[in-house]
Amino acid sequence: MGFNTFLSKQQQKEQEICVLVLGLDNAGKTTVTHALLGSDTAGIEPTFGFNIRSHEIDGFTLNIWDVGGQRTLRSFWRNYFYAAEALVWVVDASDPRRLADCRSELSSILQEESQICTTLLILANKQDMPGALPPERVAAELGLGEAPTAPPPGHPAELPGPRPQRQWAIFGCSAHTPAGQQQIQQAFRWLVAEVASRVSLPK
Repeated sequence: MGFNTFLSKQQQKEQEICVLVLGLDNAGKTTVTHALLGSDTAGIEPTFGFNIRSHEIDGFTLNIWDVGGQRTLRSFWRNYFYAAEALVWVVDASDPRRLADCRSELSSILQEESQICTTLLILANKQDMPGALPPERVAAELGLGEAPTAPPPGHPAELPGPRPQRQWAIFGCSAHTPAGQQQIQQAFRWLVAEVASRVSLPK
């Protein structure tokens, strides 16, 4: 069975949503995923390749594909776009030096012809770190603030692109604090509600 065929079969199951988690290396993608699942977030090793996890939210099963963000792996990201119904882009908000690279990579993804999902969730991670940028500043640095309907944190807006307009929202979070973990839960609930509202998924 080919990789894309496997993804498609996963997507076709009842009440399941395929979520792709991407971002630069050291953004905290795997730690965020562990926090969502209620797992231990201490001592998380960098992801080389990908991890697959499932999680139930509001009656839906999320099949979460957490893919490594090292520069040598980024050319393989497009292999995961095929069946993704939502993209979660994790940003290290405490490292503004890498935001230009982060913006470039995200822009490339959103312009990718095979990137068919229309829901984009930005997580401005590591809000517990000194000097972390607030979500609205991260959105502006990523160029999302240039959209005429740019939302306040946690509120959706339409993001122009070559494909049908994407719904997006940004949430601040931290995978290592109780408040930050609640924000992660809230963010993924927004994602589930948004995908369910535009895709024929049984409720």
